[in-house]
Order: sequence, then structure tokens, then C-alpha cells
Amino acid sequence: MPTLDQIIQGAIVSASKHCFQTELDPETIQVQQTRKEFEGDRTVVVFPLTRASKSSPEATAELLGQHLVVSHELISAYQVVKGFLNLTIIPSYWTSELEKAVQMKQFGFGDAHSLPKVMVEYSSPNTNKPLHLGHLRNNFLGYSVSRILEAAGHSVVKVQIINDRGIHICKSMVAWQLFGNGETPESAGIKGDKLVGKYYVRFDREYKQEIKALTAQGMNEDDAKNEARMMQYARDYLAKWEANDPDIVALWKTMNSWVYDGFAVTYKEMGVDFDQLYYESETYLLGKDQVIRGLEMGAFYKKEDGSVWADLTAEGLDEKLVLRKDGTSVYMTQDIGTAIKRYADYPGLDRQIYTVGNEQEYHFKVLFKLLKLLGVKDSERNRHLSYGMVELPEGKMKSREGTVVDADELLAEMADTAKEMATELGKVDGLSESEKAKLFKQVGYGAIKYFLLKVSPQKSMMFDPKASIDFIGNTGPFIQFNFVRAKSVLRKSEAALGTLESFSLDASVWDQTELRIIQHGLQWPNVLQQAASECDPSLIANHCYEFTKAYSRWYQDHPVMQVENKSLQIARTAICLFFIQQIENAMGLLGIEMPERM
Repeated sequence: MPTLDQIIQGAIVSASKHCFQTELDPETIQVQQTRKEFEGDRTVVVFPLTRASKSSPEATAELLGQHLVVSHELISAYQVVKGFLNLTIIPSYWTSELEKAVQMKQFGFGDAHSLPKVMVEYSSPNTNKPLHLGHLRNNFLGYSVSRILEAAGHSVVKVQIINDRGIHICKSMVAWQLFGNGETPESAGIKGDKLVGKYYVRFDREYKQEIKALTAQGMNEDDAKNEARMMQYARDYLAKWEANDPDIVALWKTMNSWVYDGFAVTYKEMGVDFDQLYYESETYLLGKDQVIRGLEMGAFYKKEDGSVWADLTAEGLDEKLVLRKDGTSVYMTQDIGTAIKRYADYPGLDRQIYTVGNEQEYHFKVLFKLLKLLGVKDSERNRHLSYGMVELPEGKMKSREGTVVDADELLAEMADTAKEMATELGKVDGLSESEKAKLFKQVGYGAIKYFLLKVSPQKSMMFDPKASIDFIGNTGPFIQFNFVRAKSVLRKSEAALGTLESFSLDASVWDQTELRIIQHGLQWPNVLQQAASECDPSLIANHCYEFTKAYSRWYQDHPVMQVENKSLQIARTAICLFFIQQIENAMGLLGIEMPERM
């Protein structure tokens, strides 16, 4: 079925042929939604058409408008504004489209698996500390993008690479063995990821004290950092781990298992999941084989010291180390192996999308070029979903100093804030304790998810917990409140009118405000496809806000069951149903649950 814009493009082609005896390419005709301050529903940009008309933009628009209102069944009026032709579409068209949209239930969604398979990587934590505020943005962004792509029609695989090896992991192990006295998550009564994170912070504190003591004895700072006992222990642990020392490997497995158990609890609270987990400890060696293959095929070269490099200067980049002189891998080595393994694990994979902070933009430019050098087909289709950092009014977070904003604590705080606000407003009377707890999480978690996703991913942002949970303005709770209010109206309407599963609307009852809100909602398929194309949930979030604003204004002046005209009751109930279905679907793509009442 052609879209309205395509229909108008075809109408302009016919009108141009009649008025100017010129055949136009429909793709060259620009159609856009008419701005709110002007009459009309769709606007045609006339300036490019003057080459066909050999006349001024105003005269060209006037001739086209006159012809269209006479010749085209959907166009009822026109208005010329300088070089723009504003067209008014007949109300019955919008009525028919509304009926179809409501009956589809998942209006705007693409056919399942109709588009290529895409892999989305997100989270990718280190196993030496708990998840924090930055991980919340990462997880919410990656998970939302995966749902948006799936809704658009892609097959989607959700993955993470867990960074479970390296010197930073060994630091927690050293501190636990030196100062832990056998402490476990069970004996301490805390989550395993927090216990391990505690010893990561302890290592840093002890390490700094040693550096301070050594420099006080006259050693320069660089030497002190290398000679400090704590760092020597950490290096020794790493060497033993790489040598597969049974005691060190056993300790590593035990402490990592504590972290995984803790992560699982946090992911459940976040409402995110994964289809496949990859571990750096299992994939870091895979890249070495690919580097050797690249060396053999001439994609890489070896320096005199034995290190292996890729020369990307012709690509506007630099020379990149892919294997150290001692044969050990670097991060890029691991990422090469992991990427190629994923293509092997998921045949037919069209591209991989990496949800990683913007400080890694150069890394991924290099990775995709290296994959191309290695002959990975369509590797340039891979994408780095770059996002800005999240800060708080207090400033930046520092994991080693223990000043991060813990994800679990922040989620709990958001639920508690929702509890305080709902209780103060008397919104929870009559709910059971379990219903209250569910509501508080829906509102609190919805608030933080929406706040973090409504900003374009590329932008850095300041997170304000109090502002995020306000019931006024561009917030999740504002949208949830209006959704709940619409559900209440719908329940009352359906009690009087019956369900609207099969209904016919009278196009003559709409006023201009109602036509506008219907048109706004009918833009949803375009918003969804654009969000999928750009991997940008903020487009979804802001569509929800603008649609909710329009609905809220309409609701104030358009009673549903208080009018006597039954056709008008049905028509306005249909608007409520349209709003409810679309907002629930759209907010669901942001990972936000919508409450039944609040």
C-alpha cells in the first residue's frame, strides 16, 4: 500500500503532466507535514518544480493546487504560501486510516524477520566491579535499539562481551586474598559484584599508600608505581593466570561467579536480557590466529622486534599494533577474533552494532577497517553505536575510588521516590502491597529509562533523578499518567458502548484538533523506521511525548461519554484506544512498562 506522501507525489506527477506537459520523477518531489501555523495537512515544496512550469513558485503552486482539488479525490483544499503548496486531505481518509491502525494493534510494526539479521552488543562489563549509572545508559540504549530493530522487521541477536581477564581483574583477586579473610557474598550478606568491587577499591587504596610511602623515601613516582608490592602481586597473578596456574584460575572462577550472580540480579531489575554471552577469556586468543592469517595474506606486516602491525594511513588512520613483540594480544586482537567468531556463529548476519561510549570511536573505525583487510564480507556495514557519558551534578564518577553511582542503588532510589510521590498524592489507595511495589518500579524505572533515552545517544548528558520523575514535562511519568487516564476513559466507554473490535467511524464528527491528533499518531510508522535506521531511541521517546501532549490537550476539551451524540462517543473512544495502543507499543520499545493505574 502506498503511503500518503507517495500518493501525493503521484498526484503532483499527474498534475504537472496536465498543467505543464512535463513528466516528473516522483522521487524528486518533496512532501512534508504542514507546519502547525498553516492550514493543510501536507506541504509540497514547489521551488524545484519551476523548471517544469517556467513560471514563479507562487504561480506554479496555484496552478497545481487548482488542478488537484478538482482532479484528486483525497484533496479538498489548498493554500499557497510563497514557494510551498499546502494541501488539505479529506477527513474520511484520516478516519479510514485510523480504523485500520486501531484494528492492527501493532500498527507501524514491520513483518517479523522480513529484514536482515542484526547483532546488537551492549553492557560488556568488567568483572571487577558492580554496574553503575553509565552501564544503565548503555544497557537501556542497546536493549531499546534491539527492540526497535526487531519491531521494524529485523531478526535481532542480543549479545555482550564480558571483560573477565586482565590486570584489573587480578587487582580484586589480590586484595581479596590479602585482606578478605575468606569473606563471601553469603557471609557478608551483599551481592557478589559489590563484594568484588569492594576489593577493587581496597586494592587502589593500598596501592596509593604504597606509592606515597616509596616516594617519601626518595623514589620517583613512576618507579614507585612499578615497584609497589600490590602491583607486583597483580602482575604475578596475571602471569600465573595466563600460565593456567590451577590455584589462581580457581580463585578467578570463584570470584567471577560471584560477579555473574550479582549481574543477573541487576539485569533482571533493568529489564534487559541477552541471547548470547561472549567471554574475553575465551575469545582473546582467537584473534591471534586471525592476525597470523592476515600476516600470511599480506594484510599486516611484522616489524624487526617481532610485533605485528596494520598500516591504515591510506585510510586516513594510522599504523595499528595488532600483536605485541612477545606474541601477546592487545584489545584489538581480541575484538578481531570475537567479530569473526560471531559471523561464524550466526550465518547470514548482516551487521554488528556495538553499543560503546564515544571515547572508543577511533577504536571501532580501526576495527572495521581491519576486518575489511582480512576479507570479512560487508564488514563496513558494522556500526559503532556511540553514546556520550552520563554525569551527575556532583561531577564525574571514578570506579577505583568507589565514587560511582551504583546501578542497583539508583534503581532502588527511583522506586522509593515514586513511592513517596504516589503515597503523598493518595494514588495507591486500594492497591495490595505487591501491586504497590510493582507500580513504584514501573514509575521509578520508567522515569530513569525515559530520561536516559530521550536524549540523542551521541550527546553527553546530566542525569537529574528528581527532574526525571516529575509528572509535568517531557518525562516518563507524564506519559504514564496520561496513558493511565486514557485507560480509565476507555474502560468507562467500553462499559457503555461495548468493545471497539468492529466499528465504523463517522468522518463528519471530527473537528480540526481531532484530525491533527489522528494525523500525529499516523506518523508513527515513519518514526519507527527512522529510529531503526538511525539506531536512535530518542526519536521514539520524543514522539511519545509530543503525541501525549497533543492527547492531553485534546482530553481537556473533548469529553468522551459526556456528549449525547453516539457517533461522537465512538469516534472519541477510538482516539483513546489509538493513543493507548500506540503509546504502549512505543514505550515498550524503550523497555518501559505502562501501569494500569497510578
